[in-house]
Amino acid sequence: MGAQKKPAAAKVREDSEDLSRQRLQAILLADSFTTQFRPITLERPKVLLPIVNIPMIDYTLAWLESAGIEEIFVFCCAHSSQIIDYLKKSEWYTRPNPNLLVRTIVSHNSTSVGDALRYIYEQQTETSQIQGDFVLVSGDTVSNMPLADLIQQHRDRKKKDEKAIMTMVFKKQSRLGIGSDQLFVAVDPLTKQLLHYEECNSRGGDFCLDKSLLDSTVLVCSDMQDCYIDICSPEVLSLFEDNFDYQHMRRHFVNGLLVDDIMGYKIFTHEIQSSCYAARIDNLRSYDTVSKDIIQRWTYPYVPNIDFSGNRPVKLGRRGIYRASDAVQSHTADVGASTVIGYGTKIGNGGKIYNSVIGNGCCIGSNVVIQGSYIWNNVTIEDGCEIRNAIVCDGVKVRAGAVLQPGVVLSFSVVVGRDFVVPAYSKVSLLQQPTTEDSDEELEYADSSSGTADHSSGLNNLQIESKASELGPDGAGYIWEICDSAHDEEWKHSVVPIPMDKLADITGAMDDDDIEDDIVVPPSGELKSDTDIINTDANDSYGDFEREVEEEFLSAVEKDNKADIVIPLINSHRLAYNMDSADCAGAVFYSMMRLAVKSPHNFCY
Repeated sequence: MGAQKKPAAAKVREDSEDLSRQRLQAILLADSFTTQFRPITLERPKVLLPIVNIPMIDYTLAWLESAGIEEIFVFCCAHSSQIIDYLKKSEWYTRPNPNLLVRTIVSHNSTSVGDALRYIYEQQTETSQIQGDFVLVSGDTVSNMPLADLIQQHRDRKKKDEKAIMTMVFKKQSRLGIGSDQLFVAVDPLTKQLLHYEECNSRGGDFCLDKSLLDSTVLVCSDMQDCYIDICSPEVLSLFEDNFDYQHMRRHFVNGLLVDDIMGYKIFTHEIQSSCYAARIDNLRSYDTVSKDIIQRWTYPYVPNIDFSGNRPVKLGRRGIYRASDAVQSHTADVGASTVIGYGTKIGNGGKIYNSVIGNGCCIGSNVVIQGSYIWNNVTIEDGCEIRNAIVCDGVKVRAGAVLQPGVVLSFSVVVGRDFVVPAYSKVSLLQQPTTEDSDEELEYADSSSGTADHSSGLNNLQIESKASELGPDGAGYIWEICDSAHDEEWKHSVVPIPMDKLADITGAMDDDDIEDDIVVPPSGELKSDTDIINTDANDSYGDFEREVEEEFLSAVEKDNKADIVIPLINSHRLAYNMDSADCAGAVFYSMMRLAVKSPHNFCY
């Protein structure tokens, strides 16, 4: 006699029990498979680069742990031994959480996300590592959004429709996304199913929408930002295995599913609330943006004065200044708002440090000016140096009187000669510039646990001396060349504020877009007819803008800056938030009134 068929209700109960028994899992990609952070990433993996003095990967791991993830697979490719050594020495291994297991997967032959996921699929068929739905995220992600409800929504949707295999996370873009491509997405406003995904190189450009989508109600958005956080069903891995031409997650996989009428797989979207934070650090400009967001506490609880992932928290003082307990600062030095000073750092007489992050063990001489810059660990800056909007890696020495112009990147252990001026947007390394565009894995000069290269193996002393004139007679390092076609675009991918000449271009482009929008379709699509929602979004955006202007105003008062310095900074915020002159005037007046109320009555401005 055949087995009796179970009733449908019993089957649903059984499925629910199976899901509840599944461990919440995540795949963390510890390689971005890009070259945006060169020359730094030739010597250290991107996920171990510090952001506000903590390695990027720790922000991602801490967030996944707090979100209830129970098992994390860290996929390593370039500099894999550095990542594994770091994890073994970190609290993720030394003080393990009994509810969280961190495991590593290593592949030296993967050159893309597609290769990585195919390798994971091949491995998991042998060991059954991925048991069910999983979170796919990059190791350069900073977020505080909850995941439990989102994962449950994905599972509930999958029960009703087995073709619903992926949920992508988006957020409203409150600031102009300089340095990134313009993103257009089309979504079913009722089901949140993704219908179209397209990235355009130029902002304000046109995009193509399949005519068949116009038969139904479609919400078209140009003000959304992809957080690169995905909730995936196991079918995602098998689809990469079946399609060897899938390399890029968005360009190939997502767009491939959207145009595939045979398999019928579906992707859905989730927009995070304004109270949550999620961002990926995919270039130097986003590195600067996310660093400022952390300092301004948008990423709470992942902020400098709170202990997470075993970091040593620093004390938060007035004006948003974070200072380590053993940092030594001369009484004549001036440390301004939104600045972080790391452990064991010493600051000499007459120094001026504003809107910057200073790492651990740094020695900063007298009369040094540092503004809008990121100084990593064990850096020596001698007397009279000037550093503006630059990144200075571990072990760098900047000799007396040297100047780093905006946009400079100094990789590990570079030496800048006395009184030498490093030109704007220069990238400097002890390693010679590669002649090919291979990945960091293929051009890996070193993979030591220390995180820095053995330069003697890549360069001999004669080579360094022959190039010493590039950084002055007592300097050491190679200034990498920038091709003519890319030179004009360097400002987009740096920590430098938007140049004045570019502001005019952006203003003109935005004005043209406004004219076109009046004739055709509003930027966020035809279907945003709910004025209450629009007004709420506008109010949130203005609140952010007002806070940014107030910070600029207070900084200007503190430094006694002239108007011609402050106006371009406020103008850049106006353009980033798409505000008009009246909004600027209102925000400045509001800032003045708040300062007047907080200040003593006998203080004059």
